[in-house]
Amino acid sequence: MRVLIVEDEARLAEDLRRTLTAQNYVVTLSRDGEDGWFRGDSEDFDLIILDLGLPRMDGFSVLKRWRDSGRGMPVLILTARDSWRDKVDGIDFGADDYLTKPFRMEELLARVRALLRRAVGHSSPILTNGLIEIDTRLRTVTHDGSPVSVTPLEYRLLAYLLHHPGKVFSPVEISAHIYEEDLDRDSNAVEVVIARLRRKLGGGVIENRRGQGYFISAEAAR
Repeated sequence: MRVLIVEDEARLAEDLRRTLTAQNYVVTLSRDGEDGWFRGDSEDFDLIILDLGLPRMDGFSVLKRWRDSGRGMPVLILTARDSWRDKVDGIDFGADDYLTKPFRMEELLARVRALLRRAVGHSSPILTNGLIEIDTRLRTVTHDGSPVSVTPLEYRLLAYLLHHPGKVFSPVEISAHIYEEDLDRDSNAVEVVIARLRRKLGGGVIENRRGQGYFISAEAAR
């Protein structure tokens, strides 16, 4: 899952990047409101963490411009402001959740997981597809109740498809959500990862629609 962090405080931004990366999220950092708005408006993110007190464009303005242009990705606001009016304004401008600084990373991660689930209609942190089960809290995969050892890259790909059952993604779209931006990769890298997952989980879990891409059936996933 791909996350954009728009935060100008360098230490906090790096702490967030490191924490989310360790949880198998693909993270992009932006240090000011104008750049954050442009990235959120022109790129595809599964979730955005947005500070309010940003240089060049404040967080409220960034959020309002995203929503006015029809961008519907979940947005979690971070702010040092603790007044009820700021919280109301954030929600009214289109924020999905609100976290006041200072906060514990465990709480932020729980809110991130919940927002990602709600965005695609999942209520449980456990994602299932037939005999396949992913625990998004522990980042574990099981097949028919038995644990399956997967690499972080394999986990990210499987979790991304399970979060969007029935939706077909091209290799380019999948690549954007499972690889870091500056990581070089072969043109068939996604196909290689899918082949490894099929060997571990069975060939019928990840399906292919010729000329379009890969998907996991919506009928089996829940």
